[in-house]
Amino acid sequence: MPVYAYRGRSARGELVTGTLDAVDQGAVADQLLTTGVTPVDIRLTHAKSPSDETGALAKLLEPRVTLVDTMLFSRQMYTLLKAGVPILRALAGLQESATNTTLRRIISDLRVSLDAGRELSTAMRRHPDVFSEFYISVVRVGETTGQLEESFDRLFSYLEFEREVRERIKTALRYPTIVIVVVSAAIAIVNFFVIPAFAKIFEASKVELPILTRVLIGVSDFFLTAWPFLLAGMVGAVLAFVSYTRTEQGRYKWDRLKLRIPVVGPIIFKSTLSRFARAFSLASRAGVPIVQGLTVVAAVVDNSFLARRVEQMREGVERGESLLRTAVTTGVFTPVVLQMIAVGEETGEIDDLLTEIADMYEREVDYEIKNLAANIEPIITIALGILVLILALGVFLPMWQLGKVMLMKQ
Repeated sequence: MPVYAYRGRSARGELVTGTLDAVDQGAVADQLLTTGVTPVDIRLTHAKSPSDETGALAKLLEPRVTLVDTMLFSRQMYTLLKAGVPILRALAGLQESATNTTLRRIISDLRVSLDAGRELSTAMRRHPDVFSEFYISVVRVGETTGQLEESFDRLFSYLEFEREVRERIKTALRYPTIVIVVVSAAIAIVNFFVIPAFAKIFEASKVELPILTRVLIGVSDFFLTAWPFLLAGMVGAVLAFVSYTRTEQGRYKWDRLKLRIPVVGPIIFKSTLSRFARAFSLASRAGVPIVQGLTVVAAVVDNSFLARRVEQMREGVERGESLLRTAVTTGVFTPVVLQMIAVGEETGEIDDLLTEIADMYEREVDYEIKNLAANIEPIITIALGILVLILALGVFLPMWQLGKVMLMKQ
């Protein structure tokens, strides 16, 4: 965690200096303002935070805080706060009962921050890998409105939905992935073992081979002689692809391309829109201002292409345009969704209608996942049929010619 040196003025106007470890300068400013200090200057130092002294190896071996861990943390916080347990005592109880050592350490850090007079949302900013900007924004609104327990309840519902969406996407991609792996393995076996065995027979027979057979033998010889280069090229291509998609432009193009993949693309697209609607509904119901809500929701959709469309909506709202008009200009919403947004703006129940939009997309995703096998089966059948036809014509035609030559010799 970076360490920042700050200078500020207390409520009495006295000069206050010191250092704080935080994610960025904004987090430092939030921490200072919550303690009654007005920041004057905040600069990054090269000092090490006490949490960094635990060692890079120890942090590398720490278990990761999963989505389920965060979801259960939210549910337990809601239950404890609703029962009237003070927040520090609630965190102490969760720290003792946490089975994940990393989560236990993070809860301990939250307790230390609260003891120092910081707000819970400010303390959570120190752990961006666990608590997203959206999560922190909802907690901050709960602190401001005095409904922190309700904020944790809404966050639990949202995280549970998020987990279900991820599981659905994994289920949707599992079958195509298995098919691609099996077909690739079959092609490798044919090129490395089957065709070379037949090539020796054809070579000994001195029979003129059809052009398709010569092409298959040539491809097989190429695989046998150049497989190290092909393997290195594949590894290099994967590394280049990963590096490119980590750039802003590369990730944007890849996220846009994912939505256009046949069969699977519509499922990913509708799942992402469902995530957007659910998050926006939660932010609206929690009392987050619409501009701030669109800002944090843009980071939740986990797709750069759609995130830019959400940011485009935010910019339109900042200019004074209606939410409906900005949604129309994005070009990603269906007429039914646009109509529901229009009704929500007129009635002031945009959060309820956004929840209905999320439910609608979720039902469509469930339906398409259930029919995924039926949609992919014709593609797989055609691909396997073409593969078998090529092998049959390339391997068995020369065998038939060889049989005819042997009969003529008799």
